[in-house]
Amino acid sequence: MTRRSLRWLAALLVTVLAAGCGQAEPAPESWHDGRIFLATGNTTGVYYQLGGGYADVISRHLPGYEARAEPTGASVENITRLAGGDMEIAFSLADTAADAVAGRGAFSQPQPVRALARVYSNYTHVIVRTDAKIKDFAGLRGKRVSTGSPKSGTDIIAGRLLTAGGMNPDRDVRRFTLSLPETVKRMRAGTLDAMFFSGGLPTPGIADLLSSAPDEFALLPIADLIEPLNARYGSVYTTAELPKEVYRTPTGTPTVTVANMMLVGADMPDQLAYDLTRLLFTYQGDLIKVHPEAGNFTRQSAAGTDPIPLHPGAARFYQGG
Repeated sequence: MTRRSLRWLAALLVTVLAAGCGQAEPAPESWHDGRIFLATGNTTGVYYQLGGGYADVISRHLPGYEARAEPTGASVENITRLAGGDMEIAFSLADTAADAVAGRGAFSQPQPVRALARVYSNYTHVIVRTDAKIKDFAGLRGKRVSTGSPKSGTDIIAGRLLTAGGMNPDRDVRRFTLSLPETVKRMRAGTLDAMFFSGGLPTPGIADLLSSAPDEFALLPIADLIEPLNARYGSVYTTAELPKEVYRTPTGTPTVTVANMMLVGADMPDQLAYDLTRLLFTYQGDLIKVHPEAGNFTRQSAAGTDPIPLHPGAARFYQGG
């Protein structure tokens, strides 16, 4: 029995008990029992915040459906659970999603996923302890480094960046695959020298780390890795400056960025995919109140999901249907 089935049985039990108290509600009869689970990421990341906001929008404004955001290990786990029917919507980095539809990297075969929208971009944060004396990316060699939750989008891009920088991710650094909360805890304790995280701006867990002891941590510039990165893995990566105002750092930090995708299963009904896409834009103002990254996509940019195919229902929305 899947985790989804267990959750639904628990919810059904609550309904039955409520019926005994005269509080019965009609059981949903729509696709996947009228329940939408959103696969997000670490609880201190932007995926989780925005996922919670989007779940609230769905529950309030899509009759017949209830939605809930679920914390996860992010991109690879999200796509695996989406393809397996355990989730209805999943956040993913574009590079991981591209691997999924092609059946490469972490995926042994093509995954039946489609895109609702390309949303904001993730900024790669490479943070070092100042007492570790790491002056540049090459200085990570031999250090204790967290590359994020296992098989997350962060873990994938961290491995690719290390490779692009001439290092073997599993031999040339002391690699730890830790969630963001655990990574932050160990960075503070001094049991890690450096960390990677790919997230929107600001990422709450990162903001908390850098504001707690600004002299103890520094962001490492990595934009000069873009050419070897894209030469090896395809042109899904771009560069941008992480503004100094975001985390109140002394200067901006040139870094590598990658787009985020909102994915659904290929079997989702067209009308539901249309309605879910419509809600993203109709209630975008509500999502911006949850996190400012929700303002960093437009109807035009959201439709640019290549090489991940748009769901036909989402495509109809963008075409004005």
